[in-house]
Amino acid sequence: MSRSRALSPQALAVVAALADSHEWRHGYDLMAQAGVKSGTLYPLLMRLEAQGMLQARWVDSPEPGRPPRHVYKLTPAGRDWVVSLADSLAPLRTPAAALRSAKGRT
Repeated sequence: MSRSRALSPQALAVVAALADSHEWRHGYDLMAQAGVKSGTLYPLLMRLEAQGMLQARWVDSPEPGRPPRHVYKLTPAGRDWVVSLADSLAPLRTPAAALRSAKGRT
């Protein structure tokens, strides 16, 4: 993916949070890990999905009566993009993610 401008610190934090796992992630979890507000997170997630870097889908809530929620994860193209951002993301990766990467379980 070619970009005409650098990612903001908030965008880098969200991408780092997404890169920490191959699992589907809820927006609230991403907000908490990346330290960004919903007004920053959700437009960013929509842009990343539109660019093909991210998948999104609805999942039913495990709690009866609660509405379905969106979950997100990087696409293969998104993972390749993250590799190209490795130097920018390194300071933002969580210690647990670094340990998983070292063990080969990213």
